[in-house]
Amino acid sequence: MSEKRTDYISWDEYFMGVAILSGMRSKDPNTQVGACIVSPDHKILSMGYNGLPIGCSDDEFPWCREGDPLENKYFYTTHSELNAILNYRGGSLDGATIYVTLFPCNECAKAIIQAGIKRVVYDSDKYGKEPNTIASKRMLNAAGVELVNYKHTNREVKIVL
Repeated sequence: MSEKRTDYISWDEYFMGVAILSGMRSKDPNTQVGACIVSPDHKILSMGYNGLPIGCSDDEFPWCREGDPLENKYFYTTHSELNAILNYRGGSLDGATIYVTLFPCNECAKAIIQAGIKRVVYDSDKYGKEPNTIASKRMLNAAGVELVNYKHTNREVKIVL
């Protein structure tokens, strides 16, 4: 009788990997953020990445970060967390966990709270000192959403496509 494998990836590695892979779909030349929403029993419910709304051409809208507000990406792109929430068609997200490669902004925090998501597992917090991220943490904490900084295992996973 053979023994089961012991070197399989953990749930956190698996779902953060899905979030990272989702972020690779982003057309944004500077920031590729991915999100993966998971049920309490470890089922993937939805995924998203930062990009333009359906029907808005990736070639006709700006991707730059600076300049005239109507000529940069910020008024036009939808964040990965909001895309993942809006992509879900199965009913309630109550009690779900969202894995995200970048800590959610204040606008995404509102959507996370309103959707009933109770746990955020995030990788990078590179904007942690920015007012919108501080506001995000304040709201998420007030709403009782658990915030977990993803712990890297430094496991290398190779995917050949």
